[in-house]
Amino acid sequence: MKIVQKLLLLVLFASFSAVGQQKITLEEIWSGSFRAQGMTELEAMKNTNQYTVLNSEGNSNQIDLYDFATLNKVSTLIDSKSFPELEGIDSYTFSKDEKKILIANHSAQIFRHSFVADYFIYDIAAKSLLKIADYKIQEPTFSPDGTKIGFAKDNNLFFYDLASKKTTQITSDGKKNAIINGITDWVYEEEFAFVRAFDWNGANDKIAFIRFDESEVPEFSMSMYVKGLYPTVDTFKYPKAGEKNAVASLHIYDVKTGTTKKINLGNYNDFYIARMQWTNEANTLCAQVLNRHQDNLDLLFVDGNSGAAKVVLNEKDKAYVDVTDNLTFLKDNSFIWTSEKDGFNHIYHYDKTGKLKNQITKGNWEVTSYYGFDEKSGTIYYQSVENGSINRDVYSIKLNGSDKKHLSTMTGTNAATFSPNFQYFINSFSSSKNAPRYTLNESNSGKLIKTIVSNDALETKLGKFYDLPTKEFFELTTAKGNKLNAWMIKPKDFDATKKYPVFMYQYSGPGSQQVNNDWNSSDDYWFMMLAQQGYIVACVDGRGTGFKGAEFKKCTQKEMGKLEVEDQIDAAKLFGTYSYVDKTRIGIFGWSYGGFMSSNCIFQGADVFKAAIAVAPVTSWRYYDSIYTERYMQTPQENASGYDNNSPITHVAKLKGNFLLIHGSGDDNVHVQNSMKMIEALVQANKQFDMAIYPDKNHGIYGGKTRLQLYTKMTNFIKEKL
Repeated sequence: MKIVQKLLLLVLFASFSAVGQQKITLEEIWSGSFRAQGMTELEAMKNTNQYTVLNSEGNSNQIDLYDFATLNKVSTLIDSKSFPELEGIDSYTFSKDEKKILIANHSAQIFRHSFVADYFIYDIAAKSLLKIADYKIQEPTFSPDGTKIGFAKDNNLFFYDLASKKTTQITSDGKKNAIINGITDWVYEEEFAFVRAFDWNGANDKIAFIRFDESEVPEFSMSMYVKGLYPTVDTFKYPKAGEKNAVASLHIYDVKTGTTKKINLGNYNDFYIARMQWTNEANTLCAQVLNRHQDNLDLLFVDGNSGAAKVVLNEKDKAYVDVTDNLTFLKDNSFIWTSEKDGFNHIYHYDKTGKLKNQITKGNWEVTSYYGFDEKSGTIYYQSVENGSINRDVYSIKLNGSDKKHLSTMTGTNAATFSPNFQYFINSFSSSKNAPRYTLNESNSGKLIKTIVSNDALETKLGKFYDLPTKEFFELTTAKGNKLNAWMIKPKDFDATKKYPVFMYQYSGPGSQQVNNDWNSSDDYWFMMLAQQGYIVACVDGRGTGFKGAEFKKCTQKEMGKLEVEDQIDAAKLFGTYSYVDKTRIGIFGWSYGGFMSSNCIFQGADVFKAAIAVAPVTSWRYYDSIYTERYMQTPQENASGYDNNSPITHVAKLKGNFLLIHGSGDDNVHVQNSMKMIEALVQANKQFDMAIYPDKNHGIYGGKTRLQLYTKMTNFIKEKL
């Protein structure tokens, strides 16, 4: 009997060991097997101490209302199954009084942020649903009193009156690839990251908007292959570095008179209107105007009646000035502003005339998010990297810079959504060891009240069945003395007496960060899968990356790709000195800017890297857009050597190792032209390489089985070549 028991125990132990040794597969990664739970479309209400979440049940969607204090569900505001014409909810926004909801469905993507959709107005009290138009529209926005909705269609602006159900056309000169009213052009959308370029004033009687005349902007055309017998051609305006930009102008439409006034910005030439919004004074508009080099920013206040503009704040920088989304007007029209003018990004308070009242936060660390100001207690809430540049924590501080409190307690990435009265906040937390967790906390102390969503089941599943390798964070020092943040994933059965191949991952773009302490992305699971198969995976944030101060971030100015490539090569050389690394088998991978880098690394670091994968790479900054490229490089006419000396195309003849080049032919951002130019250079240098073009796929290269096939291809390449 005892022998049988021992055998049973051995069998059980062996089966648990086998379960614990289960390997990650690409099919699991890209089918969503490791997807964490979250809070979809979480929105804090403005007028009541409540929040809403978009939930799903079967084929229907619900906008559910919850109480901040108890976390109890108060009600379902709308369920799509009650309205057959709705056919689901993609996104939603409230009117200012929160009595009506704008609901989007059948959304059709245009570029990265922009889309058109069918829009409905839902009256919560009446439980009535009204479709705004029989066609798809763009960026509908309630007037503050909730009686009208401004929107764009076919490059023109309109507003819809809810009472009369009448639509009024504001502009009529909109035309594809020529004039755009109230919606940003391609390059503004991509690089200034906004789409809606119109705004209602507080009195509901004026709409300010930006008009883009892109008539003179060169066109880019892409052939689309998959649909139809013949390829179609998609043509749009795309200003490459040094080429003509759209001419932006600022206008104010008077709802009562139906007239439009153009604001005189004649003092500026070749400029950007990077942000525009009405202040708390109903007749004062503000705009952030940047020169083309983006090293001079003016904050303008514009009189809504006369159109007179005055500069209330100016920022200059020897490299570039970052546009801020943290501009917040207080009741007295004084304003909160963030700036890195002292070398680190901090919060400032200015009076309504632009005179500095106080620098609120100070120190050799960066403010990463501004959450808001509680007028009642005089308290500002923000997120920063005070607890280390790879972490994010939530803090509060008084408007005068006193009484700072650390509100988050867990080390990793914390982000907050505050209740309207700032009594509570929902903290989303994750780290490399902890799956996302959403908790309710007290704003005054940070005290945990209750867990809302945890991913304990996912953590248990991964721990029990997969026994994943862990990510180790550290700081390395290169031979040149540069201190850089890094992480490394080693095989779970790591043996320091063995020699392992190293696969490096990076992005490296200005102000970016890949070495950060948060939960796993799909790429992280892929890296862990590679570690399970005997690879060490490492990542290094070189000079030029973010959250370590302006000097570290801006040292690559006018030479993108020089210091960053040096740092990746130097890091690889350092790894090669580790006793457990096979220095003859080091590879590197990157996407977009990271693909620009991995291409440069295997060419310029030919004796260091055995293999490289470049996905959707920029191969010369001459081929990329004006706003992004010139911010860091100025124009090619002014800085030809900076563009050409650091282009991978210049260095193709140095290739010795194994190179895999991948691009989507429908990439509207980093055009496939980049890869085609480099392919031709490699061919003429008589260099052998591998490549894959994904028909009609954009910069993200996804859809259907695309990601699974792509990552299978890259995995096979690594196994074969590294």
